[in-house]
Amino acid sequence: MKIAVIGLGVLGASAARSLALAGAQVTVFERTNALAGTSGTSFAWTNSHNKHPRTYHDLNVAGMAEHAALAEHPGAAPNWLMRTGNLEWAEDDTGSLATSVAKLTDRDYPVDWITPERARELVPDLRLPPRVQEIAYYPTEGHVIPALLVARLWGEAREHGAELRCPAEVVGLTETGGKVRIELSDGTAEADAVVIATGRWTEALTATAGHRVPMASPDVAGSATVGLLGYTNPLATRLNRVLTTPRLNVRPDGGGRLVVQGLDLDADADPANPPRPDGQHARQLRSRLAELLAGTEGARLESIRVGQRSMPADGLTVAGFLSDNSKIYPIATHSGITLGPLLGKLAAEELVTGTESAALADFRPQRLIGRTDLPTLKPARSAGQQ
Repeated sequence: MKIAVIGLGVLGASAARSLALAGAQVTVFERTNALAGTSGTSFAWTNSHNKHPRTYHDLNVAGMAEHAALAEHPGAAPNWLMRTGNLEWAEDDTGSLATSVAKLTDRDYPVDWITPERARELVPDLRLPPRVQEIAYYPTEGHVIPALLVARLWGEAREHGAELRCPAEVVGLTETGGKVRIELSDGTAEADAVVIATGRWTEALTATAGHRVPMASPDVAGSATVGLLGYTNPLATRLNRVLTTPRLNVRPDGGGRLVVQGLDLDADADPANPPRPDGQHARQLRSRLAELLAGTEGARLESIRVGQRSMPADGLTVAGFLSDNSKIYPIATHSGITLGPLLGKLAAEELVTGTESAALADFRPQRLIGRTDLPTLKPARSAGQQ
């Protein structure tokens, strides 16, 4: 079976790997370079917080388990998965964190309340506000280094025969005679089936095939699809976990560098006007980091980026054929880091065997195609929402 995969981010690399392992003849078409889209600007926190409905929560839990299963057999690949847990607390009396923890507990999701003393054992350089006396600890969560994850997935895809065409810009898809014709900016190609893993460009490409999958616009300033991420210089602070706090989210990024995110600052995120690494937003992020972790005084941001999220129009994952008779299979999700290895595996099974996955039943693209009553997605502005 000759299958084309369009896009070499986490989803495309995962699909290519699983398809190649299943014996398919795989060609990946990438317009510029690996991780050029959303995968390269992600907070990359593996979790199942605030994932509704229940089937979406369960899918994300299964995605976390797939990461863990993959990590059991790393081979020679560098470690991409840091399953070291997440600490979260609130600074107000609204009870929203307690409500969230109770809901996750009802779903048998691992979470414990710990003391400030225990939190400092886990993160020795942590600076907690005196009024914070309870911290939610999620031991099975963690973070991913996206480039290392793609290296693992795409490396094994290549070892099993997958080929890459890059640069190769796909501008259209047409189904005819049981095949998919791939229109390139400089020619054509043909495949028995196509996986679309183009993130925020999914809508435009599916439209060329006659079945437009609507996506939330990735270009609207201050919307649910955009956010700021700061990348620090190497710092002498002790942190190997994720922190999701009222004023700052932080995770390690390797080599002593940290990724920082202030969700309230995302209201100013504008892809057309990215902030300067020494500007007002950067100063806010540096100040909040120094308040949170000892050893970060004098930190600077080597870059500050506007991430543009890949978000289907109703906020949920899309995975499946465009129609009952189609051989075009889009995968698009806001949870691409958590779900990447799992969605690639499930998509490959459906493409190669023809057997539908029950886990994807609620996430087929048909629910969105042709709809005009699409919701307005609410931006994440508090810890645990994104």
